[in-house]
Amino acid sequence: MTGETPRFSLPRWRLTRWLADTGPDVPMEIRYALVAGLFGTMPIFIAGLFNTVAVSLLVAIRIPTWPFILWCVFDILCCSARLVVLLIARRRAARHEPTPTDLYILLGVAWAAGIGFGAFISLTSGDWVSATLVCLSATAMVGGVCFRNFGAPRMAGVMIALTLGPCTFATPFLGEPILLIGFVQLPFFIYSMSRAAFGLNSMLVATMQAEREHAFQAKHDLLTGLPNRVGLNQALKASLARYDGTRPLAVVYLDLDGFKTINDTHGHKAGDRLLQLVSDRLRRLVRAGDLVARIGGDEFIVLSEQVGGGPLKRLGDRLVRELSQPYSLDDQVRVTVGASIGIARAPDHGLDLESLMSAADSALYQAKSDGKSRCVIAPLPREAASRLLPQAAPLSTVA
Repeated sequence: MTGETPRFSLPRWRLTRWLADTGPDVPMEIRYALVAGLFGTMPIFIAGLFNTVAVSLLVAIRIPTWPFILWCVFDILCCSARLVVLLIARRRAARHEPTPTDLYILLGVAWAAGIGFGAFISLTSGDWVSATLVCLSATAMVGGVCFRNFGAPRMAGVMIALTLGPCTFATPFLGEPILLIGFVQLPFFIYSMSRAAFGLNSMLVATMQAEREHAFQAKHDLLTGLPNRVGLNQALKASLARYDGTRPLAVVYLDLDGFKTINDTHGHKAGDRLLQLVSDRLRRLVRAGDLVARIGGDEFIVLSEQVGGGPLKRLGDRLVRELSQPYSLDDQVRVTVGASIGIARAPDHGLDLESLMSAADSALYQAKSDGKSRCVIAPLPREAASRLLPQAAPLSTVA
């Protein structure tokens, strides 16, 4: 898996699924990317852990009572667990193994609740130095919570509420009526920060969807939805990069016979419809795992890593036969086209993109020259053919 993008598991538990939900109609690949964002930005993560542990430890030293000692112990254990789970998840994601996403999300929520608890007991302790330190720390954490977790806006909202909410509920115990304004201020602050997280999430999803569409359009033919020349080149390079000589790799180059006549007779709209029907039929004819691409005009490529030797010719003949069956462009127009095919295979015709495409193109030209609507496998190069010739017996030597 070296060089592949790490993939973090989507949450599976009902609560964590709700916390990490990004809204309806979000493609699965974007959901994976948003979950991966929860595990990113390590500097902010480490800074947040260090800050909360340092603050809880200093306050516990200043006020060594059981509530503060328990808060400090909880904070240290929770932060340590979050760090361990994060490192395990990153390692598993790099190997494309299931990651403890649910546990990681719940630990994040528990960490926020710990900060809120510390703020509550600090405010009600009467020690304004500790209260000021803890409240400043809690407020500072809100920015990091939003920045790290806006990929899961509900989770961000819950963490903000757990972090700052206890500050509001502590105000009735402080003996300062002016502080009751917090019941008005903090809810609005929590709401606005939560809405900001939802807004950032919506912008991110829209941006990722646009990038996804642009990437698709760059690599696919808009008429048929098949990979275009760029997409084919990438797929073929990837196949050649992992080629180990133990499995077949074939490039099937296909050109329609008589397409121009249909295009000229019935118009470009009918020609486009025919190309779509040919594409659909090609998808059904090839094996699962084979790639079908349209590289321009009425030219198609099938990239197969499953058929080699004799079966290649049978595959080509089958494609010629099936693609030559009539097509219904509408209720009144039925047309027929032929298909000429040239096939090259690795390693006989090379182990690079240019060599394989050149050999397949030459075989296609030969199929056209031989009368069209037929399949030709590119002949072996001289070097390969010479290796197949029987070796001459050595001359006997006269003593």
